[in-house]
Amino acid sequence: MQTYIILLRGINVGGQKKIKMADLRMLLEKLGFQNITTYIQSGNIVLVAKDKTRKNVEDSIGDGIREYFGFEVPIFVKSKKDFERIITENPFKDKPASEGNRIYFVLLKNAPDQRHITTLEQETYKNQEFSITDTCVHLYCKNGYGNAKLENNLIERKLKVQATTRNLRTMLKLLEMAKDETRIN
Repeated sequence: MQTYIILLRGINVGGQKKIKMADLRMLLEKLGFQNITTYIQSGNIVLVAKDKTRKNVEDSIGDGIREYFGFEVPIFVKSKKDFERIITENPFKDKPASEGNRIYFVLLKNAPDQRHITTLEQETYKNQEFSITDTCVHLYCKNGYGNAKLENNLIERKLKVQATTRNLRTMLKLLEMAKDETRIN
């Protein structure tokens, strides 16, 4: 039994790829997952998988969404340890608590090629700071993410990998949910 944090990219945004969380939980239960909890409507899930590798979890959820809802979405499967490491590696964690709504995590599906990382690291974006690891681009958006030029779609194009973005509050909440003592691990 393993607890995973699942992030779906691009659901319930602008009326596209609508998924009700109750329907998603029902589907995941039918697929054999346990202790399923969702957080807000943007595809944040914490669940327990029985004897499944990360790839099997991703494939199972992807196939289920395709069959039940009729479309595909990028699926990111992370362990509690992955999430803890990504949050701990955040170079902006020492910003004042009031800055929390300006700290974002662009989680990467795969490790980008080093030459793409090097090219992006040489760029500058007004009112933004960023740091790149193999699993995440940490963003500090001085004027908020809505005004950021360096955002998810641009990062995907520059690094040539799929990505999904979450704010600091969502990341901390998902980690808290995954650490819940009532979960089987």
